Amino acid sequence: MSNPALKPSQTVHREPEGNAGIDLRQNLERQFRHSVDDAIGPQNFHALPTAENGLSVAALQLAQSLGGKGISVPVLTGLVRLTDVVLIMLSAGAAVFAGGGDLAAGWSAVFATLAAVLFTLAFFQAADVYQVSVMRQGLSQLGRVAAGWTLVFAMFALLRSTTGIGTGLPDPWIGAWFALGLTGLCLSRLVVYSLVRHWMTRGRLERRAIIVGGGTAAAELIHEIEAQPDNDIRICGIFDDRANDRSPPVVAGYPKLGNISALVEFARLARIDMLIVCIPLRAEKRVLQLLKKLWILPVDIRLSAHTDKVRFRNRGTSFIGTVPFVDVVEKPIANWDMVGKRIFDLVFATAAIVALFPLMIAAAIAIRLDSKGPILFRQKRYGFNNEIIEVLKFRSMYTEMSDPDAKQVVTKGDPRVTRVGRFIRKTSIDELPQLFNVLAGTLSLVGPRPHAVNAHTDNTTWDDVVDGYFARHKVKPGVTGWAQINGWRGEVDTQEKIEKRVECDVYYIENWSILFDLKILLLTPFRLLNTENAY
Repeated sequence: MSNPALKPSQTVHREPEGNAGIDLRQNLERQFRHSVDDAIGPQNFHALPTAENGLSVAALQLAQSLGGKGISVPVLTGLVRLTDVVLIMLSAGAAVFAGGGDLAAGWSAVFATLAAVLFTLAFFQAADVYQVSVMRQGLSQLGRVAAGWTLVFAMFALLRSTTGIGTGLPDPWIGAWFALGLTGLCLSRLVVYSLVRHWMTRGRLERRAIIVGGGTAAAELIHEIEAQPDNDIRICGIFDDRANDRSPPVVAGYPKLGNISALVEFARLARIDMLIVCIPLRAEKRVLQLLKKLWILPVDIRLSAHTDKVRFRNRGTSFIGTVPFVDVVEKPIANWDMVGKRIFDLVFATAAIVALFPLMIAAAIAIRLDSKGPILFRQKRYGFNNEIIEVLKFRSMYTEMSDPDAKQVVTKGDPRVTRVGRFIRKTSIDELPQLFNVLAGTLSLVGPRPHAVNAHTDNTTWDDVVDGYFARHKVKPGVTGWAQINGWRGEVDTQEKIEKRVECDVYYIENWSILFDLKILLLTPFRLLNTENAY
């Protein structure tokens, strides 16, 4: 039974051709509504029991239904552009054979191909061919592609007739190139059309947002967002610390799912892309208190800018349609940055494994000869967004004394550590198997070091020792990091040591670049020579 009080964004995108009755946005709405209904049902949300992590059972089920990975729109459009470039060049080469196999004006053809690439990208951009809203259309998209490709050859014809440029190019080659290029571009767009429809049906091309703060202001904001054409924002619910008399349990048809502490847990379980803080900016103290809790999450944080009395400075602005927002926190290492970092990881991790493989084999043999037990040691640690991951290491302790839960910190002269273990720990050889974690995608080559789940100092877990500790999990952890380069490695027996680690980790996240990663990677072998704190 559907609950009419709970609904997703009402923005509707219509298919202008093909299956005329199909509306992908409505499909998404039905799926979302069903997930909410299954989780919450018609009863009062706040009457439901609470799960162990602080979320209500209903909110927990809803968060789990909103899992899965999203598709980055900038990466998608970039790959489509790259595909167009490749197809244009391939069709130009194939036209040599289709047009008779004779092309004397070789350099002229090369220049013509490069010019065609530039003009095609420009015309396609002007025709909005790289907009997702157009990619999800069938015949309309093909029409725009065909028109843009035809305009390119119309320009060639105009230049040949008025300036004589390109008169040396054989007409059979030009004709074959046009036909092959048009066929390739249209076929590729049919593939794009199919993929985009599939991803939209699965909700992978939408930006999922949570409204922070309720009441009239939130209702007005929701109505404005839903009124924007081609809106890709999916509002998943509302979180607010205020009681129901000041913040109603349902606002503009969306449920209040819990307070801000519950929001942090919800955002770690669900795929949430954006938090929209809908609180008057004149209430700056309250806004700052919220941001202090929320900035640890790997999401974009926007302040709804419905007032002219903005007291924040040095912040960017953005728009959803015509609705203005103040950009407070940007999701780190997103879109093409994430692609670049992943390529960096794969290339350098593979090279490191090849170069260090003899050393790893020698370490494995030494461990096997030194003590009984497995060569590798697996330990649960915090990964990206507080996910629990399993990190590989060479075993450095006696098997019967191993401590996979990190309940006891390793200290100098620790009797649990084997003879070989002391050497490989001091030289960090025990960390080399983590290169395979990098290939698997659970670790990055460079990033904040993954800490054990129960890591503590003086019987106090590190998230209680350092305010904002979990902010270091906004990016994927690394085999090496900026903190280790600055000497903060090994035993953590004082509050200052963990504070300095977190300080370095946050600095790395806020200043990340491929060159910064390369710098850390190149400095790592030299910093490992300092074994003062490595036991």
